Amino acid sequence: MVQAMARNVAEATNATERDLRVDLAAAFRMTVELDWHEGVSNHFSVATSDDGKKFLMNPKWRHFATIKASDLVEYDSSDKTTLNRADAPDPTAWCIHGAIHANVPHARCILHLHTPYATALASLAKPEILPIDQNTARFYKRTAIDLNFQGIADDWAEGRRLAAALGAYKSLIMGNHGILVVGPTVAEAFDEIYYLERACRTMMLAYSSNQPLNIMGDNLAERTAAGWDAYREMSHAHFSEMKHLLDGKKSTYAS
Repeated sequence: MVQAMARNVAEATNATERDLRVDLAAAFRMTVELDWHEGVSNHFSVATSDDGKKFLMNPKWRHFATIKASDLVEYDSSDKTTLNRADAPDPTAWCIHGAIHANVPHARCILHLHTPYATALASLAKPEILPIDQNTARFYKRTAIDLNFQGIADDWAEGRRLAAALGAYKSLIMGNHGILVVGPTVAEAFDEIYYLERACRTMMLAYSSNQPLNIMGDNLAERTAAGWDAYREMSHAHFSEMKHLLDGKKSTYAS
């Protein structure tokens, strides 16, 4: 596990800043295609330095549909004067992304959204993803849940709390709020949030039937989740295909 994480970080840091900018800009446009954006809120970021403390993020209050690679702004989570900059980020973006990049080394890319089904699940008293099909089983014992919502996340202490809640996980269900995922690359983080939203959709649709859930046993759920772990390369193919779809629409994300 430690060797795999080291390899992932090495791959991520070998990407050029141009590569990172293009991929992150593409992720914003993909989110619009999937109707997961929310006004000019929510933020994506990706680390540019080996220690993960410097990162690119969307500028303040820009719609995801307009974001280009050249628009992304680099910030440093160690810079306490960031919110005084002329191009300062939204305070909630700085709180969440700045604190996680500062405190969670494996969070090379951070995607935070209020997707419809995941947010609906996050609003339940028990926002668990139960292993009731192949997609939901992907997250079996692999998702952190935070039930200590403190209102709008606009101070550094709250960011540190969320970083601690995420811990070593890749996905965080933020109770009364939304979801956050991290990954060693933009492609892997996007694949994670894509399947997380689909798993939450399955959960909410199953709940809406008012029928008993057919929950997998622990051994089967773990075997299915481990199968997903072996499919890491698929996330890159998924992301590449999504970029091809954007290119076919003559999207300007890479400019």
